[in-house]
Amino acid sequence: MGRSEPATGVTARVEAAFDRARAFVRDYDPELVVLFGPDHYNGFFYDMMPPFCIGAAAESVGDYGMPKGALPVDADAARSLAREVLAAGVDIAISERMQVDHGFTQPLELLLGAIDTVPVVPVFINCVAEPLSPVARIRLLGEAIGRGAVALDKRVLLIGSGGLSHDPPVPQFAGAPPAVAERLIAGRNPTAEERAVREARVVDAVGAFAAGMSDLMPLNPEWDTALLDVLASGDLEQIDAWPNDWFVEQAGHSSHEVRTWIAAYAALGSAGRYEVETSFYEAIPEWIAGFGLTTARSLT
Repeated sequence: MGRSEPATGVTARVEAAFDRARAFVRDYDPELVVLFGPDHYNGFFYDMMPPFCIGAAAESVGDYGMPKGALPVDADAARSLAREVLAAGVDIAISERMQVDHGFTQPLELLLGAIDTVPVVPVFINCVAEPLSPVARIRLLGEAIGRGAVALDKRVLLIGSGGLSHDPPVPQFAGAPPAVAERLIAGRNPTAEERAVREARVVDAVGAFAAGMSDLMPLNPEWDTALLDVLASGDLEQIDAWPNDWFVEQAGHSSHEVRTWIAAYAALGSAGRYEVETSFYEAIPEWIAGFGLTTARSLT
């Protein structure tokens, strides 16, 4: 988004969906945002790759034109949620210096106007660095976070941030050349020049994909819409049986970012029945992703 222009009319339809979502957020007037997000080897690396991590403090790395700087993390809420997750038998790391990328900052900018308008608890879910946890653990994580959020006695907005079907050129550790493997292990925040080169490479890959001149996996709208239907149904336990390889086979390596959606909906469902109020979907090859945006509200 913001780097590649989609087909005529797409941007207007997406913006209309965001307008509906922003109105939903304004109407709810959250006191706290719990944001489930992925990372793209900007903040988490193979030197110590947790399956999940709650940030008691967090800073944006400023990729893809997003602002750099500290997020207004509610540290007390973060530690309270971490205790709830651990008490539920789900192991989770906690960070007092989390680095987050556009997977966290874009939704804050697009839905709330800036990255620092509402107190937030960032919850990292590993969606790219194999081996990945079974997807059932994501549901259990979300449910525990949801119970902890209810106990906070605040208006908590839950956000799951990630693409649907997509297979962008994110490096895989298995089989990576030594220099790439070392970057995935050691990691560091790249310089502005290095970041520009990396982002330009992705934009070039997107252009080739949109033109039909790429060997990247095609988008899968059928898979995307079926997933959205499952999330809307509230019957999330059926997801437990979905093997990790199936996600990749059906919708690309980065389709595992739907783990953030699963966690957010599981957190919402922990408070009881919910209802999806708005739902938008479009396959957007110029953004190399199945793009979805939904809003849902607890009925209890």
